[in-house]
Amino acid sequence: MHSKARRLFAAGFAVFCIGTLPAAAKTLVYCSEGSPENFTPAVNTTGTSFDGARPVYNQLVEFERGSAKVVPGLAESWEITEGGTVITFKLRKAVKFHSSATFKPTRDFNADDVLWTFNRQWKPDHPFAKVSGGKYDYFSDMKMGTLMKSLDKVDDYTVKLTLSEPNAPMMANLAMDFASIHSAEYADSLVKAGKLELMDQQPIGTGPFAFVTYQKDAVIRFKKNPDFWGEKALVDDLVYAITPDPTARYSKLKAGECHFMIAPRPADLPEMQNDPSLKVINQAGLNIAYWAFNVSKPPFDNKAVRQALNMSIDKATIIRDVYLGAGQAAKNLIPPILWSYNDAVKDYAYDPEKAKTMLKEAGVTAPLEIDLWYMPVQRPYNPNAKRIAEMMQSDLAKVGVNAKLVTYEWGEYRKRAQQGEHMTAQLGWTGDNGDPDNFFFLRGCTGARAGGQNITKWCNQEYDDLLAKAAKLSDTGERTKIYMRMQEIEHEEAPDLKIAHSVVYETMRKEVEGYKQGPFGGHKFNGVDIK
Repeated sequence: MHSKARRLFAAGFAVFCIGTLPAAAKTLVYCSEGSPENFTPAVNTTGTSFDGARPVYNQLVEFERGSAKVVPGLAESWEITEGGTVITFKLRKAVKFHSSATFKPTRDFNADDVLWTFNRQWKPDHPFAKVSGGKYDYFSDMKMGTLMKSLDKVDDYTVKLTLSEPNAPMMANLAMDFASIHSAEYADSLVKAGKLELMDQQPIGTGPFAFVTYQKDAVIRFKKNPDFWGEKALVDDLVYAITPDPTARYSKLKAGECHFMIAPRPADLPEMQNDPSLKVINQAGLNIAYWAFNVSKPPFDNKAVRQALNMSIDKATIIRDVYLGAGQAAKNLIPPILWSYNDAVKDYAYDPEKAKTMLKEAGVTAPLEIDLWYMPVQRPYNPNAKRIAEMMQSDLAKVGVNAKLVTYEWGEYRKRAQQGEHMTAQLGWTGDNGDPDNFFFLRGCTGARAGGQNITKWCNQEYDDLLAKAAKLSDTGERTKIYMRMQEIEHEEAPDLKIAHSVVYETMRKEVEGYKQGPFGGHKFNGVDIK
């Protein structure tokens, strides 16, 4: 062969080889803020745990990625009849469940999986009802057990949900994480093996990523689900690098050790925004940070005391020095961007002298000794709970209140606060579905039970009756009137001090493409690529 021919042959062979080599595997690393409690959303209440499980699961209906719009999920269509009390779901066919080292599905997703998922939360005799603590706070506090009259399998791909009464938020509620669908076949295999607890520790779902492994406080690993029915994963592997400290998350991001981080410190934002290797995105948060008073413990059973403490805190300084402009003072439970917000409500003015007088008139002897719990983790609605607690402690001392600062590990903190062990505690909320009901139920009487999500333990019958009435109505105008009144009641009763609605910032490396910031604070990584 002539030398020129040899060169052409070699070049052509090289092109052929490059063209046939497999593309290098892509790994997307997310610097998350904490460890999930487990991987079954139904038994959890924290955004940290929902985020940890979200890659694995689907719901019957879902929120479009980056949006509050409810779209088909594992149900490809649905029909609402009988005055809003019957919802018939047509299920998607040929949907595959994940495989693992210990489980290989023999059938596709069907109606049995839907019934298994909801019956676990609903039926006390369900074989998995008591697994992982057996508490289903979302299901309970949203009164799903009362709302659901029956759930029937019409055929393998048709499910009929009958409600005891119409419920306006129901479709949005069913798109929430607690309604994630599990594999009944996987559950059966665990019953036979006598390892029921693995249902919540080694999850099997239908989502865009399959679970691989988890090391507490270190890492969660997922792999691409090639059989996913919806918007595909564009990376081969997804890794959650669990990094509680925001400064450490930022260092990893700059070093290229992760591609995306949650909850940057407000103080770091200017530097991030000026770094050409990074992208910073933000949106007004559908959230609330608050300081809850446990009304079951004196003197917080006295409305005047609660009002006085609202006047004791210099909220403007907290917004300025902790949120650094990435938040606004809150006066209502719902943020101003949500429909039915009552702007006519007047916030409690910062007035330490009046607060001292009110406390004295309420029979409080100074110094009043209280506890003030603060969260051990950063949340989208609260960038630094410890710093806010310290500022509150200083303000309270000026009105004769000595506050002892207390915290626990995040999961333990939530459990203890929901049981009502605290006198006062910081917490907050990011909306799950864009309906005001999803905020107002936080002060409902059902949630005030021991273990419920209403950590104020406040129960007001007028408020609770209005909450139930609004949920039955489909007319947004009528619901708005009710919610306006509920905000007035809650403000007057002051079961909490509302701190702020934050602006939610997220930071990623410039090579990340396709990410859409969602309104509910969660993260979805299918459709996201690294270029």
